[in-house]
Amino acid sequence: MDRKDISLIERIKVDGHTFHDEHVEPTYINFFFGKNGAGKSTLAEAFEGDRKALIPATGVNLDDYTILVYNQAFIRENFRTYGDLKGVFTLSKENADKREEIDKKIEERKAVTAEEKATAEARDKKNAELNLLLVPLRNTCLAKTSEIRSIFKEPMKKKSKNPNLTDAVLSEKHNPIKHDFATIRALYEIAFDQNAQSYPLFKKSTALTGRYDLSGAALLGKSITSSSDTDFARFMKALNATDWVKNGHASYVVGHSEKKCPFCQQKLPESFERDIAECFDEDYQNDLLALEAFQTAYTSKMRQLLTLLQSNMTQVFPKADTAAYEKLMAQFETAITTNIQLIAEKAASPAKMVELRDTDALITSIDTAIDEINKQIKANNDIVSTKQDKQLECTRMVWELIAFLLKDDVAEYRKNKKEIEEEVGRLDKKVIELQGKYRALSDKITELNAEVINTKATVDSINAHLKDSGFEGFSLREKEGVKGTYEVVRENDKIAENLSEGERNFIAFLYFFHLVQGSQVETDSGKDKIVVIDDPVSSMDSSAMFIVGALVRELIGVCSNNISGRSLRTEGTEYEGKYIQQIFVLTHNAFFHQEITYNMVSHFRYVSFFKINKRNNVSTVEPCIIMPTAVSERPRNYNPVQNSYHALWAEYHKLDAPIPLMNIIRRILEYYFLQLCGYDGEELTNTVLKRIKEKTEGEEDSRLKYHLAQAMLFYIRRSSTINDGQHFVDESIDGAHYKDVFCMIFEVMGQPQHYEMMMRETE
Repeated sequence: MDRKDISLIERIKVDGHTFHDEHVEPTYINFFFGKNGAGKSTLAEAFEGDRKALIPATGVNLDDYTILVYNQAFIRENFRTYGDLKGVFTLSKENADKREEIDKKIEERKAVTAEEKATAEARDKKNAELNLLLVPLRNTCLAKTSEIRSIFKEPMKKKSKNPNLTDAVLSEKHNPIKHDFATIRALYEIAFDQNAQSYPLFKKSTALTGRYDLSGAALLGKSITSSSDTDFARFMKALNATDWVKNGHASYVVGHSEKKCPFCQQKLPESFERDIAECFDEDYQNDLLALEAFQTAYTSKMRQLLTLLQSNMTQVFPKADTAAYEKLMAQFETAITTNIQLIAEKAASPAKMVELRDTDALITSIDTAIDEINKQIKANNDIVSTKQDKQLECTRMVWELIAFLLKDDVAEYRKNKKEIEEEVGRLDKKVIELQGKYRALSDKITELNAEVINTKATVDSINAHLKDSGFEGFSLREKEGVKGTYEVVRENDKIAENLSEGERNFIAFLYFFHLVQGSQVETDSGKDKIVVIDDPVSSMDSSAMFIVGALVRELIGVCSNNISGRSLRTEGTEYEGKYIQQIFVLTHNAFFHQEITYNMVSHFRYVSFFKINKRNNVSTVEPCIIMPTAVSERPRNYNPVQNSYHALWAEYHKLDAPIPLMNIIRRILEYYFLQLCGYDGEELTNTVLKRIKEKTEGEEDSRLKYHLAQAMLFYIRRSSTINDGQHFVDESIDGAHYKDVFCMIFEVMGQPQHYEMMMRETE
């Protein structure tokens, strides 16, 4: 197993005193070692009070368990006076039938608890599926709204990213409507433009005011000539010089006093002006006047109209499309210029016929273009005049379009979500039913316990432990006339006073030990327990410490009964009961720590070691775990407290180099066989070498093994014989050969179990 088993409390958060947001992840059995002042008591206090620091495993309600903490506060609260110690109620030994019924109910309740936990875990797993269900929908929301989010920033303010985006899509506030993207964009660019303003509408040609006499337009296509019948008139007509004479007269004669011909300089006849006047009849003169009036009126009107239409471009709505308008205006201006020139030519030569360029169609096209531009301007002005309303309208349209784009994805999500929620609801209902069943069983257990309470058994047990430990001169007895109360009394039957700290601490722990087994309440519901023991051997002598260690190992053994597939055995003893679900032991005493952790380090799955450190007035909790290495493919516990002998084995386990490996081997052999087992060095050497020789006889490397064993045993011989090769250390030999021979020494001496045990502990 590469992972720790999780018990009731999955995590402990310590944040106070010298701890700063420190997190501990315990398992079933937990050992904490730290010097005085490192923070052990602070950690133990986390189990008391409002318990906010305790994070339970899924499906676990800590109110269903009794948390018992042994520390100085426990001693103070329970031993203020030695004459009113609250009794510990235990199950009667005599009432076997009643106890069997209680045990059965407790087992039923445990089964209900296990089922509730499994159901809660299944429910939580389904709830986790809901969260996972959101992931693809969130990705889809981002993908399908990418362009919308990049353009319509204001309508999507604070909702353009997840989870707000997906939450808004799922809110059902907007109907899915397929709006035209360009329409929304046009609305957005005005409604959310801080610089948006109203613009004047373009004026059409109909806005031109004034009266213009354009009746002379018909004369443009008529040859205007004189109809006079004088000889001079006929002469001019014959020469087709009517216009020439008229123009020449106007230019060179009228207004000149010399009365000379501008060409020959001859004096003009006295009748010249009369002859000229007779050449041009009245109709001719009227046509000329009408043509002149038309020229003036047309030029004035067209120039005013051009000015009017050009003025539209002085304050233009920037987003209006004026390209067609400007093109038509250029054509219109060219046409007007051409027409004015043609009219001028007609006026100069009335007999000449001219045809003006059509401007009416251009003006109509210009007015049509103006209508289109005014639509855009009016739309802008309407938005600007009701900007706040248009912003709301734009926002609504954006979200309706988003809802349309995602409607199929949302429908699929809601379908799957509904199925999961229905399953979660079913599981939640089952959890509630199981909790009701749990309460009913607890009430029944309380009822049965009330029928079999007995405090005398606790008194007798505590007194027996006091006697066995050598504490004399005081004992416990039930207080006469006061149900459920103990007294600590001296041999003279007087209430004990001034107990030493060691005596007080020892009797307090015995009291706590029995409290773990029973209860201080008559109507106890048989709740399982979480046990916390903080430095229980303070001021105790070695005999009391030994008894406390044995009792703690018993509590650990009870806790181990709840572990499935456990291999834990404490000195081969089986302990009854499963009433301890999780246990925490904290100490600064290295000897006591070694006593209670013996043979524990190898149970990685459900046993954890922690070291409490304090540096710069900051406390931390360090898990004592060796991560996988080339030596071991799995993580392993290590004990932060080791004696020198264990340290030698740990060093042996890591070494491969022959010389340092040989030195460690010699020290282990000397300590174990000579100091612990009491062998004589000479006798041990002779026995080992003889048996190895017999064991390896016929093997190819028998001589090598013999010499290696001889070298290993050299320094533990007690004789002063001359060295006969026992210093043999060959660095070319692989370290594995040395270890094989070392193991063989334990085998031939009948001690293979010790070698295997020490190897397990170092592993």
